[in-house]
Amino acid sequence: MLKVGLTGGIGSGKSTAVDAFRTLGIPIIDADQISKDLVKKGQQTLNEIVRTFGKDILLTSGELDRKALKEIVFSQINSLAKLEAILHPRIKKEILQQIEAFEKLTDPPPYVIVDVPLLIEKNYQSMFNHIIVVDCSNEQQIERVLNRDKLNIKTINKIIKQQADRSQRIKVASHILDNSKNIQYLIQQVNSLHRDFISIN
Repeated sequence: MLKVGLTGGIGSGKSTAVDAFRTLGIPIIDADQISKDLVKKGQQTLNEIVRTFGKDILLTSGELDRKALKEIVFSQINSLAKLEAILHPRIKKEILQQIEAFEKLTDPPPYVIVDVPLLIEKNYQSMFNHIIVVDCSNEQQIERVLNRDKLNIKTINKIIKQQADRSQRIKVASHILDNSKNIQYLIQQVNSLHRDFISIN
């Protein structure tokens, strides 16, 4: 079973590509969802985050106050690094456990897609046989995020600067999905890649 990592910058169309693979019946392991599950009320990971950043990051219900945590992380030096040091080892461990569960199936899938937004930034490369990068221009990223999230350009540029740049992503990619045109063009490429992965397997 092939292990395929998929990544792309904000507004690149990564979610659209993931949905296209899902439509083809390919299992998706979602690093963002794993991260959300890890910080649910009662989880050890949330307890460690509270020990590190204080109880002010909790709502009265005992759940994580994401806004409060985000304000701390982006305003205090080294706070983001502390948070990521707690989260990413656990995310990697859970990804490996989910991959192993698919491999143990009587009839495992030909490949799995692991959707990791920070694949390059947090050095997930060695976990995968192949790495797909969904690519478009920075101008297209900004335009799409403006239309989708209604964020201002300053905020969008700040997010883009925190991510790996285009050249860094392309450098590690074994496959590039060009999302500079329309959804149909992107889906055609996904279908072609799907056939390639099945033939490799």
